[in-house]
Amino acid sequence: MSNAQMASAATPRRRGRTLAEEVVSSLSEEIRQGRIKPGDKLPTESEIMAAQGVSRTVVREALSRLQASGLVETRHGIGTFVLERAAEAPSPFRIDPAAMGTALDVLAMLEFRVSLEAEAASLAATRRSDMQLAAMRRALDELKRSAVEGNDAVDSDFEFHMAIARATGNRYFTDIMGHLGTMVIPRSRLQVSKPEREQYLDRVNIEHENIYEAIERQDPEAAKAAMRMHLTNSRERLRKASATAAAPA
Repeated sequence: MSNAQMASAATPRRRGRTLAEEVVSSLSEEIRQGRIKPGDKLPTESEIMAAQGVSRTVVREALSRLQASGLVETRHGIGTFVLERAAEAPSPFRIDPAAMGTALDVLAMLEFRVSLEAEAASLAATRRSDMQLAAMRRALDELKRSAVEGNDAVDSDFEFHMAIARATGNRYFTDIMGHLGTMVIPRSRLQVSKPEREQYLDRVNIEHENIYEAIERQDPEAAKAAMRMHLTNSRERLRKASATAAAPA
């Protein structure tokens, strides 16, 4: 599919956590309709970004979901290719975003993430390269910049967690995290005032820095503990916010 075809197919998109889902839907339809054939190489990340009007984080999340669904495979240093019989390929693992519509669902997902990401942080501390550590640093710096500008910084928050997953050297961590996407970032569910958001992000940034520092000094136990603490705290913050929102005025 050419850049022109992708651009003409692109439609105005909503902001927020549904962007990756829309890119997945668009590319999946192109594959299933045969406009992108088995063995074809997908457009580059930059081409998809330009055609779909989304960020690199969104594109990477979408590609991870397509890979987890068995439609494509990424050959490092070469590109992402459509698999043979992709149109008939079953999805080995799928969580419907519609099932993540309540705070209780996200609380349950955070419980799952504690076991998954605590181990990922431990492995990342042992296996990370300097380049992968630098990617974590960039994500944290972008998160702080976004917070200063008054944004919710969900994309950069998710990219930090994805960078840790990549540093494990185990594709299953990146596949699952990519499939889950930004819908698992708790504050995407919170409706709070600007001062409350700034206070929330200050605490999150401190917790992220603790994780980063443990991975930087290659301390697996400290990295695991810091990630567990971060996700446990995130769950508690969401629980309290949900209880406050549900309380009678």
